[in-house]
Amino acid sequence: MATDWQALDRGPVIPGGSSVAYRTGDWRQERPVLDLQRCVHCMLCWLYCPDSAIRVAGGRVVEVDYDHCKGCGVCAAVCPPRASAIRMVPEGSA
Repeated sequence: MATDWQALDRGPVIPGGSSVAYRTGDWRQERPVLDLQRCVHCMLCWLYCPDSAIRVAGGRVVEVDYDHCKGCGVCAAVCPPRASAIRMVPEGSA
């Protein structure tokens, strides 16, 4: 289960590979919205996402892990222009 990152003590040393235990997506200003109808499953978003927040199943992009996505926009930037399957929207909007 994810832990609220704000509940961590300041300056702790956290063992490597433990980021999956902490919800790090709570501070984003924008979030990526994935349109699976437009997605060509090139996997560039998955490859470039610095937070491994793009979920893949069976060689196809299936969703964004919003618990860990920080809203950096890299996925939208690398999405092929003809597909434009990922767009960034303000957090809290539909």
